[in-house]
Amino acid sequence: MSERTLQERAETVVMRAALRLPERVQRVLGGPAKMVDGQTLAPETQLILRLMDLGGPAAETVPVPKGRRIIAHQCRMSGGEVPIGSVRDLDAGGVPARLYSPQGAGAEAAALLVFFHGGGFMYGDLDSHDASCRALSQRAGVRVLAVDYRLAPEHPFPAAYDDALTAYRWVVGHTAELGADPARLAVGGDSAGGNLAAGVALVAALEGLPLAFQMLVYPATDNQRATRSAELFGTGFFLSTAFMDLATDSYLPDASQRLDPRASPAYAEIPDGLAPAYVATAGFDPLRDEGEAYARRLAEAGVPVDLRRFSDQIHSFFNVVGVGRRSPAAVAEIADRLRVALAP
Repeated sequence: MSERTLQERAETVVMRAALRLPERVQRVLGGPAKMVDGQTLAPETQLILRLMDLGGPAAETVPVPKGRRIIAHQCRMSGGEVPIGSVRDLDAGGVPARLYSPQGAGAEAAALLVFFHGGGFMYGDLDSHDASCRALSQRAGVRVLAVDYRLAPEHPFPAAYDDALTAYRWVVGHTAELGADPARLAVGGDSAGGNLAAGVALVAALEGLPLAFQMLVYPATDNQRATRSAELFGTGFFLSTAFMDLATDSYLPDASQRLDPRASPAYAEIPDGLAPAYVATAGFDPLRDEGEAYARRLAEAGVPVDLRRFSDQIHSFFNVVGVGRRSPAAVAEIADRLRVALAP
């Protein structure tokens, strides 16, 4: 066994043990409570950040290939083992994908969420969000199709956007193969994935494709990032200004494209018939305000919107489903909302 593998295992053991401790002990270990903008960071999340500070370098400070390995390791640590009915990889019109079916799923057509992972368009894959997709599928009782779109900087904009659309159009034409009810299709994603889900929802409305719901978890919607939350939380809360700058430079090297509505949904025209949206944000997240602004814009255009801020959370809490208490509870709440939205 390599030294690196031993180190990763040790870090995982420490992380999971620490997050089983009572909150009062986590508060002592994590340091004085962080209170910003009228919000208090969850003790377990503050402890995670402190443990991460004691670990290796942040992903954005190293070359992209090494950063991808760091992100993958972090996701494995926080994901845990999540039971699920079945999992199979497939080809979604030339785009790799993975289909999750919850335990107890029969042969009858079921609701299906097409999911796009986060990672700044440069990190993440089917494995990075495997635990989250399992948790969503099992808790919500829906099938989940995770999409493995191309990543920057090797494949800059609009590669990820094009792959997301290709995969969704393929899903619409293959619902029987997927065991999906065409009247209960949804798109969703976190961060960059939320950006792609929003973009697919806009196109679905324009093209008349069936879509019942969009689930946007701290979505990236505006590449200007001229918000108070970006100023308040750009350092010290996992998602950093340096990370966001690297992501933008990698995915959108042509600065003239950064406010293209396909890259920044905040500037898109809101079409008639846009699917209802659930927008979840994190209180200590640089992307908080742009996600909430997008939710308000949808509501002003007459789109049914449910906006939920998890005020004690940071960006990437959606990946924390196998350790701790508060983050998994937040993900469970999101899954419950998805279940209700796609009920028969």
